[in-house]
Amino acid sequence: MSSAVAGKPVSSTSPPRVHPAFEWVSSKPIESLNLVVEQYRHGKTGAAYYHLASEDPENVFLVALRTVPTDSTGVAHILEHTVLCGSERYPVRDPFFMMIRRSLNTFMNAFTSSDWTAYPFASQNRKDFNNLMDVYLDAVFFSRLHELDFAQEGHRVEFVEADNPQSELQFKGVVFNEMKGAMSSPTSTLWQTLTKYLFPTTTYHYNSGGEPEQIPDLSYRQLKEFYHSHYHPSNAVFMTYGDIPAAEHQQRIHDLALSRFDRLEVNIAVADEKRYHAPLRVEESYALDEPGEIDNKTHIVIGWLLGRSTHLKEQLEAHLLEGVLLDDSASPLRHALETTDLGSAPSPLCGLEPSNREMSFVCGLEGSRAEHADALERLVLEVLHKVADEGIAPDRVEAVLHQLELSQREISGDGYPYGLQLILEGLSSAVHRGDPAAVLDLDPVLEELRELIRDPDYIPRLVRERLLDNQHRVRVTLVPDAGLAARRDQAEAERLAALRARLDDAQRLQVVQQAEALAQRQQQVDDPGVLPKVGLEDIPVDMHIAEGEQGSAADSPASFYPQGTNGLIYQQVVVDLPQLEGPALDTLPLYTHALTQLGCAGQDYLSVQALQTSVSGGLSASSSLRGGVADVQALKGCFVLSGKALVRNHGALSKLMRDTLAAPRFDELGRIRELIAQQRARREQSVTGNGHALAMLAASSGLSSGAALSHRLRGLAGIKALKQLDDSLGETASLQALAERFAAIHQRVLDAPRQFLLIAEAERLEQAREELHEAWSGQQGASSAYTPFARQPVQHQVREAWLTNSQVNFCAKAFPAVALEHEDAAALSVLAGFLRNGYLHRTIREQGGAYGGGASYDSDNAAFRFFSYRDPRLEETLHDFDRAVVWLMEEQHEWRAVEEAILGVISSIDKPGSPAGEAKDAFYNALYGRTPPLRRHFRQRVLQVSLEDLRRVGKTYLEAQRASVAVISGSTARERCEALGLEVKTL
Repeated sequence: MSSAVAGKPVSSTSPPRVHPAFEWVSSKPIESLNLVVEQYRHGKTGAAYYHLASEDPENVFLVALRTVPTDSTGVAHILEHTVLCGSERYPVRDPFFMMIRRSLNTFMNAFTSSDWTAYPFASQNRKDFNNLMDVYLDAVFFSRLHELDFAQEGHRVEFVEADNPQSELQFKGVVFNEMKGAMSSPTSTLWQTLTKYLFPTTTYHYNSGGEPEQIPDLSYRQLKEFYHSHYHPSNAVFMTYGDIPAAEHQQRIHDLALSRFDRLEVNIAVADEKRYHAPLRVEESYALDEPGEIDNKTHIVIGWLLGRSTHLKEQLEAHLLEGVLLDDSASPLRHALETTDLGSAPSPLCGLEPSNREMSFVCGLEGSRAEHADALERLVLEVLHKVADEGIAPDRVEAVLHQLELSQREISGDGYPYGLQLILEGLSSAVHRGDPAAVLDLDPVLEELRELIRDPDYIPRLVRERLLDNQHRVRVTLVPDAGLAARRDQAEAERLAALRARLDDAQRLQVVQQAEALAQRQQQVDDPGVLPKVGLEDIPVDMHIAEGEQGSAADSPASFYPQGTNGLIYQQVVVDLPQLEGPALDTLPLYTHALTQLGCAGQDYLSVQALQTSVSGGLSASSSLRGGVADVQALKGCFVLSGKALVRNHGALSKLMRDTLAAPRFDELGRIRELIAQQRARREQSVTGNGHALAMLAASSGLSSGAALSHRLRGLAGIKALKQLDDSLGETASLQALAERFAAIHQRVLDAPRQFLLIAEAERLEQAREELHEAWSGQQGASSAYTPFARQPVQHQVREAWLTNSQVNFCAKAFPAVALEHEDAAALSVLAGFLRNGYLHRTIREQGGAYGGGASYDSDNAAFRFFSYRDPRLEETLHDFDRAVVWLMEEQHEWRAVEEAILGVISSIDKPGSPAGEAKDAFYNALYGRTPPLRRHFRQRVLQVSLEDLRRVGKTYLEAQRASVAVISGSTARERCEALGLEVKTL
């Protein structure tokens, strides 16, 4: 992200140039974001177009269509996939993934939301940006929608032996398997169940992603009908961001797409929901196939339907209400949910959902029992009545406004590009025909709210009007059912058996022929020359690395990075990780998670949580470990205490961080117990969404000491250990022992050498350094008791299967490789993309039906990994990993494929981050030996990789007998895993 983002804003209120096909509607400067929101309308079609004019060279494009399903067949989701499988000007089978390889994009994807479908991309290269716009516009408005692509991406039936019509039938399809994985998550099931009852008549009643049981009901004809009724410019919203003028975008959008359409008199919209006149209480089940007692795995949530999200003041009032009730542990409703014995932790659904046409507010518990539903509802209503009767302290309300202001000002962009985040913030309003510029410009409404909160009855009135007097309230009790998954599998098997019995010989032959035709289509090699591309010649000569200055503060080394942070200051205390063994080492992630959520300096955690909310954007503690650039077994680690604040609060932030480190309250045993239960719940939920990463950690765990620790502390082994610890904390003595381990770790952290990292705008750095120095001077320095962290080398094969509550698999293989400085590191990084692009995408995703699959090179742990994500297969996928290496060695390959893999690595290296993120990236890379010269040298070596290099490193490192294997699967896969020689573990 260019620091220009936080520079001088574009100040004009009318555009310098407008394409004649478009009408200018308005221009609204937003000073706090340093941009101007320009609104246009296409004259011929009426398409809405918003341009966020900024000085940022990372330009973003998005086109969204209002998509309003009337069932749960996943039509909008399957269409999103199928649209990207070839178009009029680009009649190749897979232009989307082909363009990912032929591009320097910083983001490419497509999203299906509950009432819109969007196609966004971002790039820093103008040629690349225009290439991508050409392909995206053609895909969205002139898609081929081939029936075989629908079969591949959506659903189809095939015989288990594809060419044997006497074998059993099975359902296949990428979206079908994706949603089986998604709906394995209890949280996803809970949300879909709640919205089904909260929205009885509108589109949100349905699962826009698709329910696995209903996806096979969607026909190809229905898919095409939905496309023709929804994918029209008159139903579209275009949004762009960056330094390319709007008129240039308008020229391409008009010439390539809109000029070929006339206005369609259509008004696709979501109606207001019909309101209940009395609260509704329902109980449903979700599948949970785990050993032991499961009755205490019940989820109970209460949801209210609020007003329209397009009304900015009403939306900000809802955010204010959410903050007052739930922002931190000192907030009354969150405090009640965290401290009650009715459940283990607040529900992950707690909070405001502002993106639908009408907003919803949700609170509740997980880890509860069905018989607690009435008691929980009474508890929630008692808290709300108390707030309505007694009000909220003014400083707590002001703290919530402070959080809204901080989130408005902060320039993010370390995940999605910053411009895309801004576009997505305004998209829902644009889709619902509101004013996205108003949604982005919070300052005027924040000022209005500051006046309103001076009335002590303002918050109580909101609680009464929006919640207590609101009869459109739904309570959902979601009870675990150990037999539900088996019954669903049985129902699917019976459905397929009945379908098979109805097939005559001609229809059976048709199923065989479709499978054969799809296999041939998947094997066909399209001419990539029909697609635009960038090449190595378009890659910038150098990479951007943020630069800082070394100095000192409070008698410790300090690094100062001047970055365009838009009025925020970021401070970190970086401590050399001390030696930890046994239980203390296992406790490290629990200690870092708890540290900033406990009391400190004589104050209890409620007071400290309230203080954090009022003066900071939050405090957090973490630890990190990385192998050496020459020897990954030579580990270096650090403990980090992080905080951020608006400039005016940095002095208070510094004192709060000092007190957090100097005098934490490890005597708050009840609070520690709550935090462990909450962390368990979050980490258990992470498996279905992050299974591929967890499987790769497990497979790599025998390849280096760092990988072994990652698996032990934050991988599957860590989750299992956390569950066992949580189960053991019923006794006060065990809780006291845990608190004592926290204190012992903390003393070692205090004894260790430390340094500071400070990131702020250049003109603010000196003041920030003085505030840091004032707060931290006189604190304990490094002690002779400090012993640096060290581990013994690890090198052994792993063959593991982890069984959990999942309808799909996550497969991984890992091979020992080399560290970053080794001459083969660059080739291995390119090889990962080469294998993904050329072989794994086709075999794992297209043919195998997994939602994703690929390979990666991990230089920190000297490991080369293969993976699959939400995969219906297991043994076959592991074999495909091996066959990928055979394909590399035996097939003929074009230089083009090597160039595409190089482009992917360079795009990843050069991807911009937020101003603060880029500074942290530079600091920590240097701290761990990844100096700017080393990083630039590695990048240069990537550009020089040849096909011969790829074959050489493939032959050298990817020998099948050296592979480690780890898979995550459901409990029914035990015998299959044992047959593969895997050690079976239950999560």
